Amino acid sequence: QLPLVESGGGLVQPGGSLRLSCSASGVTLDEHAIGWFRQAPGQEREGVLCYSSSDSIPYYADSVKGRFTISLDSAKNTVYLQMNSLTPEDTAVYYCAARHRRLTTIQAMCDMVGGDYWGPGTQVTVSS
Repeated sequence: QLPLVESGGGLVQPGGSLRLSCSASGVTLDEHAIGWFRQAPGQEREGVLCYSSSDSIPYYADSVKGRFTISLDSAKNTVYLQMNSLTPEDTAVYYCAARHRRLTTIQAMCDMVGGDYWGPGTQVTVSS
């Protein structure tokens, strides 16, 4: 069983919204820094948004500030990525990852695409 599994991807029109979920098994997300990453065809994987319950403010990539938000449901051990005002440039495979928060800062996690546990990814396509 994979430790992290993403869901919620799909096809959406420009300007639309999607909510991705990342469910954890065997990894207590409350104890970890959690990151959402994406990889578009022919491009390197990049950090989108990273979060830890020990930080008051998530770390956002400039490209998603004001459009993407993250939330954690500790009871469900699931983290969500709410994506609004989507553009074709947001098209990518989206991954969630986790690293114990003692081992990283959220900025480092996003900047260095760091994670000890990864999900298999979910495709997001923004197109009319």
